[in-house]
Amino acid sequence: MHVAVLGMGMMGRALTRRLLARGFQVTVWNRTPGRAEEVVGLGAVEAASPAEAAREAEGVLMSLADDRAVRDVMSQLAGIGSGGPVVADMSTVAPDTTRALWDMAPGGRFVAAPIIGWPPAVAEGQASVLLGGERDVADVLKPVWSEVFASHSYCGRDPGAALAFKLLNNYLLMAGIAALSEVAATGLAVGLDETLLHDFFLTWPTVAPALHNRVDDILGGGHRGWFTTRLAAKDMRLASELAESAGLDLPIARLVERRYEEAAERGWGDADIGAIVELLRGKSR
Repeated sequence: MHVAVLGMGMMGRALTRRLLARGFQVTVWNRTPGRAEEVVGLGAVEAASPAEAAREAEGVLMSLADDRAVRDVMSQLAGIGSGGPVVADMSTVAPDTTRALWDMAPGGRFVAAPIIGWPPAVAEGQASVLLGGERDVADVLKPVWSEVFASHSYCGRDPGAALAFKLLNNYLLMAGIAALSEVAATGLAVGLDETLLHDFFLTWPTVAPALHNRVDDILGGGHRGWFTTRLAAKDMRLASELAESAGLDLPIARLVERRYEEAAERGWGDADIGAIVELLRGKSR
C-alpha cells in the first residue's frame, strides 16, 4: 500500500519509520525543508507539496501541529478529486475542526485517527489509534491500522468523538505531569532521598503508568522529549473548550493550561512537558 505522511515532526517521522518497517511505500512532505532527511534515508520519497505527496497514494496521514495547520493542508488537497485517497488526520485538534475537515476532504473520504502513545511507541508498533468517521472509509486503511498500531478502536461515525476521547486522554496526562512535578519538587525541597523518591514514583499505584517515562526528566533531566509545553497548553485549552461546549467549566484544566503557558513564557516553550517543574525551581531559559 502506498501512503503519504504529511508533517515531519517527531510523531510524523516515527509513523513513517513504522510504515517503512512494515513494507509500505511512503511519500512524505513537510512545510519546513530538511526535516524528512532521516526517513528519506530509510526509503521514503519526499514530495514538494501535500498534493504531490497524495497524488499516487491510497491513504494520506496528516500529523500536524494545530487546527490552522490541518485546515491549510487539507485545503491544498481539495483539488485531488473524489476518487482520490482516504485522508486520515492524526493531529490533536478541536472536534469541530475535525468535522470541518470531513467536509473539506475530497469526496468526503476522511477519517479522524488521533494516536494514543508517544513517538517511540509508534515507531515500535506499540501505540493505539482512535478512529472516527464512516466505517467503510476507515476500513480502506485497515492495513495501516493493523500493521502500524498495537490496537485500533472505532469511536463512531462522528469524527469529533475520536478527538474528544483524545483530548480527555491528554488532559489526564498533562494534569498528571503537572501534579507529579509539584510532588517531585516538594519531595526534594524537604530533603527526601532522590533515588528512593524515583523508585516510589515507578511503583506507587497513585502514579499512572503513562507518567513513568517522565520521572527521570522531572527529577533532573534536560527536557528534550517529544511533547512541548506549548503544545500541552494548546491541548489543555482544547479540553476546556470541549467542556464549555457542553456547559461545563473545568477550573483545574484552566489552571494546568496556565502553568504550561507560564513555562513557555519563561523560555521552555519548545522543551518537553517535564519542564513545567522549572516553574517551581524558579528557572527561566
